[in-house]
Amino acid sequence: MQTRAIIIVSGDVQGVGYRDTVSKIARKLKLAGFVENTKPYDVKIVCEGSREHIDSFIKQLKIKQYPINVENINIEFIEPTGEFEYFEIRRGDIAEELGERLDIARFELNRVNDKLDINTSILRENTSILKDFKNETDQNFGDLKDIFLKHDMDANERVKILRKEISDIKNRLTTVESALVDL
Repeated sequence: MQTRAIIIVSGDVQGVGYRDTVSKIARKLKLAGFVENTKPYDVKIVCEGSREHIDSFIKQLKIKQYPINVENINIEFIEPTGEFEYFEIRRGDIAEELGERLDIARFELNRVNDKLDINTSILRENTSILKDFKNETDQNFGDLKDIFLKHDMDANERVKILRKEISDIKNRLTTVESALVDL
């Protein structure tokens, strides 16, 4: 049985891409109607379809995923008119729509910038760890060279010292590797 719902959604629902999300949900559920911004801050949805699909639609409208934050939904069910062929977004004047798109773009750019700042900081930290590792390894090889040149050792002693140094290098590599995995 077909029905019609008139839905008013309040909260942070304008200038955040909410109408686009609503439209995608409605189309997946094969509802007909429209979504539009209303003054001053709400969104109005008029849709027609089966009661089961409209009930599912209403549940999916309760989005709380930044920057969208639905705080309240008012619903009125009435008889369908059959006037809609498909579901559409009713847009305002060009200045309003452009402003909304720019708000969304600014939000997304800020998110990307924040992630870049965090990743740059982590990269600097790990670069420092790698430089320290390189310097320690260079120093250790220099020390080994000095030991081999200054002391008269047999081959077994030299092999024992090299094995210990290789073990130390493996341990330091494991530490560096775990630091890089945290990226």
